[in-house]
Amino acid sequence: MKIKKILAILLAMTMVVSVVACNQPAPAPQPPADDPADDPAEDPVEEPGEPIVIGGLTSLSGALMDYGNQMKAGFELGLEYATNGTMMIGNRPIQVIWEDTTTVPEVARERATKLLDEDEVDILVGPTSSADAFAILGLAEEYETILMIEPAAADFLTGELSNRFVFRTGRNTAQDAAAMAAIMAGSKVAVFAPDTAFGRAYTDPFRVALEEAGGEVLIEEYAPADATNFAPYITRILNTNPEYTFVIWAGANNPWRQMQEMGLFEATTVSTGAPEIAALRTMFDMEGATGFTVYYHQVAQNPVNEWLVEQHKARFDGAPPDIFTSGGMAAAMAIVTALEKTGGNTDAEVLIQTMRGMEFDSPTGMRYFRAEDHQAQQSLFEIKYTRVDGVDHIVPELIRVIPIEEIFNPIQVTHP
Repeated sequence: MKIKKILAILLAMTMVVSVVACNQPAPAPQPPADDPADDPAEDPVEEPGEPIVIGGLTSLSGALMDYGNQMKAGFELGLEYATNGTMMIGNRPIQVIWEDTTTVPEVARERATKLLDEDEVDILVGPTSSADAFAILGLAEEYETILMIEPAAADFLTGELSNRFVFRTGRNTAQDAAAMAAIMAGSKVAVFAPDTAFGRAYTDPFRVALEEAGGEVLIEEYAPADATNFAPYITRILNTNPEYTFVIWAGANNPWRQMQEMGLFEATTVSTGAPEIAALRTMFDMEGATGFTVYYHQVAQNPVNEWLVEQHKARFDGAPPDIFTSGGMAAAMAIVTALEKTGGNTDAEVLIQTMRGMEFDSPTGMRYFRAEDHQAQQSLFEIKYTRVDGVDHIVPELIRVIPIEEIFNPIQVTHP
């Protein structure tokens, strides 16, 4: 195990005692005005210790570049917030070295290896893509270094393919599915999704969670990811007469307009998860529909988010923080919380024992790491899609906070 020695410099102060003899009582002697001992600038100051080095892996280019840059901005703001602007844990400064995975798994592994071998980072954080994250899971175990996953969401990253050095501050797809199941509890539901690993990764845990909540999936329709004609799939859903239709989709060729034109919104309650703001700009046809969100800057109501919104707008030309900004901040706050508990000790075994069951704050409220699989448990938000004058996207409006207790996500692995 990589063990870093912390150099401690001990400073000694010399006390000078003056003795004044006189025949008459006199006030206690004072040092001369120009005595260096009276100059605060000469007081001993603890020297900075060895830096805590964090390796940031994210998509700063490539298909998920926008997500990666959000995550990076949020992580840096989170370190600032959690350390009260000092960027220190005790006397140890925090240093972050960022590497671009380019959203290519082979590159992600190469850059992670560089951070571990050459930069000798104490902790890895990221990446954006689940494929990138999968490519570096084994390195965390090989180098016995904590990998804090954010925002990659695939279930298997904290499942059977994971290892004891992996923690995830963000939610996984099972939690997303469980949030939707909590909204549709006891109902008969149709699922519409792309015929991809992404689409099925949501459907499988949703089916289980909905059954746990007393509901039933009546039909599952999978359209090609590049489809532009959704009529056959919508027709089959209409013929099933579901109470809800859970739509899982990402991309510009979305089905919202055709669903409106074919009357699906009148025949059933259409629901979907709220994505990032850029995607919300394409979803005005969802007005009046319900769903859930991981984060929207006006939905999360707590002091951490208030600070994040204020600071982000001040530093990014009035733009509010987005989903992945919030996630990056949560990861930073978790790391600082753990390091404060260990007194700056970055030994992986110490951090593992510290973080199991550990609570940490975030822009969406308090979270905690489940001890068995190191998956963070968190609240999500039930929302309604609303048009707001002067806003260039459909706005998620809070209906209620979905508490952790309602977000069923099974434990897939228990780490030793």
